Amino acid sequence: MESAEIRRRWLRFFEERGHTVVPSASLIADDPTLLLVNAGMVPFKPYFLGEVKPPAPRATSVQKCVRTPDIEEVGKTTRHGTFFQMCGNFSFGDYFKEGAIGYAWELLTGSVADGGYGLDPEKLWITVYLDDDEAEQIWREKIGVPAERIQRLGKKDNFWSMGVPGPCGPCSEINYDRGPEFGVEGGPAVNDERYVEIWNLVFMQYERGEGAGKEDFPILGDLPAKNIDTGLGLERLAMILQGVQNMYETDTLRVVIDKATELTGVSYGAAHESDVSLRVVADHIRTSVMLIGDGVTPGNEGRGYVLRRIMRRAIRNMRLLGATTEVVAELVDVTLKTMGQQYPELLTDRKRIETVALAEEAAFLKALKGGTNILDTAVTETKASGGKVLSGDKAFLLHDTWGFPIDLTLEMAAEQGLSVDEDGFRRLMKEQRDRAKADAMVKKSGHADLSAYRAVADTAGTTQFTGYTLNEGEATVVGLLVDGVPSPAANEGDEVEVILDRTPFYAEGGGQLADTGRIRIDSGAVIEVRDVQQPVAGVSVHKGVVQVGEVTVGAGALAQIDLVRRRSIARAHSATHLTHQALRDALGPTAAQAGSENSPGRFRFDFGSPTAVPGTVLTDVEQKINEVLARELDVTAEVLPIAEAKKQGAIAEFGEKYGEHVRVVTIGDYSKELCGGTHVGNTAQLGLVKLLGESSIGSGVRRVEALVGVDAYSFLAREHTIVSQLTDLVKGRPEELPDKISGVLAKLKDAEKEIERFRAEKVLQAAAGLAAGAQDVKGVALVTGTVPEGTGADDLRKLVLDVRQRITGGRPAVVALFTVANGRPLTVIATNEAARERGIKAGELVRAAAKTLGGGGGGKDDVAQGGGQNPAAVDEAVGAVQRLVAEKA
Repeated sequence: MESAEIRRRWLRFFEERGHTVVPSASLIADDPTLLLVNAGMVPFKPYFLGEVKPPAPRATSVQKCVRTPDIEEVGKTTRHGTFFQMCGNFSFGDYFKEGAIGYAWELLTGSVADGGYGLDPEKLWITVYLDDDEAEQIWREKIGVPAERIQRLGKKDNFWSMGVPGPCGPCSEINYDRGPEFGVEGGPAVNDERYVEIWNLVFMQYERGEGAGKEDFPILGDLPAKNIDTGLGLERLAMILQGVQNMYETDTLRVVIDKATELTGVSYGAAHESDVSLRVVADHIRTSVMLIGDGVTPGNEGRGYVLRRIMRRAIRNMRLLGATTEVVAELVDVTLKTMGQQYPELLTDRKRIETVALAEEAAFLKALKGGTNILDTAVTETKASGGKVLSGDKAFLLHDTWGFPIDLTLEMAAEQGLSVDEDGFRRLMKEQRDRAKADAMVKKSGHADLSAYRAVADTAGTTQFTGYTLNEGEATVVGLLVDGVPSPAANEGDEVEVILDRTPFYAEGGGQLADTGRIRIDSGAVIEVRDVQQPVAGVSVHKGVVQVGEVTVGAGALAQIDLVRRRSIARAHSATHLTHQALRDALGPTAAQAGSENSPGRFRFDFGSPTAVPGTVLTDVEQKINEVLARELDVTAEVLPIAEAKKQGAIAEFGEKYGEHVRVVTIGDYSKELCGGTHVGNTAQLGLVKLLGESSIGSGVRRVEALVGVDAYSFLAREHTIVSQLTDLVKGRPEELPDKISGVLAKLKDAEKEIERFRAEKVLQAAAGLAAGAQDVKGVALVTGTVPEGTGADDLRKLVLDVRQRITGGRPAVVALFTVANGRPLTVIATNEAARERGIKAGELVRAAAKTLGGGGGGKDDVAQGGGQNPAAVDEAVGAVQRLVAEKA
């Protein structure tokens, strides 16, 4: 049975039994504690925590998941993979243990003809929690599983919680016996390789308290409503139903392995080492395609780094298998064909996915060249200092600057006989991740405990947003925090977070900055609002300072936004939509939105593109946008079911999470997007849009920055003034400026070359005198000295080599000259063959000199170069060279 059919049967089975089918959420987690969705229940977490009311009492989904902590084990075991699909059925206070167990058994053992999976009941083993007599009894008496095939396991294996205080409960797992060829008998308690877990049923019936680990926490009591959360691993079931040895040989991965063998000529099954590499390639390419499909782009932080790491591991393993050319295009193609059967949107978005993947491959092949040079230098320095461990900060530099996965650095260092300080590297990585997470969390919620906001939502409900139609409105203060702590009142000067029952203030989201303004309390108190965030879905938190009076919970208020700022931001947001459409028209659908920021009078827009956008194209895009403004198109918004919105062609932003109903913003017949932001009423209100330029912000992602309205006019006015000044200076018309300025610059460049030629000649003229003044140090001709300040490294090198060749007669010779360029000392040292035979090496002399100068250097035995930070130490560095030559001679 193909994976796509397993998926179809799952959803059909539960839909027929009253479950609402919920499409897989994006892999981009809508949770500040997660980079990526790593479990099937993650999208349902707000329902289980009571933060949001479930859309229905029963639900089912097949959720895309990515998990990377065990990435080093991929390919080595039968079931470790970075991407997997978790089939789940969920009950929110509806059916409980008997219902969940009954459904699971019916689907697994039901005949294929009747829509089941047709598993042999005799091969299924059950585990239950130690004291869950109820579940054990249902399995034994209601289902008929023999007692000898039911095993009780402890809290570590058969008890579930989210790792924090909240819902928890016992589990019951269904395991499949793969037969004696996979190990000894005795059930899952003895051998989880033979008795592989395929389905976990979680019975959420308790509330847990604080505690560490999987076992050390108290049970506080029963939940008011009992819930069900189950998860069946689609890949594991496919492994069983397709009769293969491991998940890599299932249909969706085996085709990638076959393509990799075709590209490398290495047969699968020929050797363990190459088999591991082939499995890594198959797993990582599939994961990469799924991540790019959900809008992740390669980068050096967060989820972008997850994608970059796995893509580069895949490419590296193809190199280890013998591939010498680009391979990603064909691997991605076969992955899209097989995964597109389950996720048709991958095929619709094929061009963008291929563009991003190919750009990352090209970037990595280029990085391999540059990064290898950096690594070679670091290895040389480590060995020269007598070390055997490459420092963690060097490994981090390779990761952060060149995108080297740590395992690539480990391998290349090992080839040079060095290990790597992995602990130091991972510490720096963790510090970087922690900073990013902390910044995101503080931005959303300050330093307050999220439970404070949830408590307000539980008692007062979510905040009603009135800002689409109103700029001010009456409201009631339903929540108040002072310095991040809930408080009944706040006084003048206090930093506060205010929650209203309704508000015209737009909370930052969807790329649009928050509104600012004032909240006037009925008592006369005034709060200056500086920011608005939604740390908990649906709860708008107004952050600001009490300017006058006292604010209390329950007080009436008048909320007033800064209307000038709002209108300026609205113009920017509408301009962003027009820019998006114009770029798609010019570059194709690959120019999909990858992020934006709409602020007063200006915006930035990130989009997918493997290369820079030519200036002529950007000019055409700008012209098109302004032509649309002149058409005076109405801007309208309506709420539609998401299926209807997509049917109408509305564009959705990658990575955004949308509900069943979405707000669609339409600009005449030109643009239609899903958007929750505020906009102008007509394009004529934008006035003018000026694109300032575009740049790269990551592999395959470009950024356009622009000005709107008065800000755009002011920019052009300044430009006009500058052009007028330049025309006066060059005595020409505006259209002649490029040619006239190019002519001036050409003459200046020629003059600089002539000056440089005279300087070089003057420096080289000193060669004969320097050679003639060589000191004799124990039979070695030693030339040391300084040359005029400002001499460049190339000229200094030429002079040193010229002096060396002038010392004849077979004498050992060392030439060490110094200069100061741009305020920093520089030295070049050369030795001839006779000196090297005495053990005098240029690289060793340079390191001694550079150390004195407060810097470093290196090179070969015959010529080397170094520098430092302290120009005042040049004389001391000369002395260091003289002493070392005397020791060696």
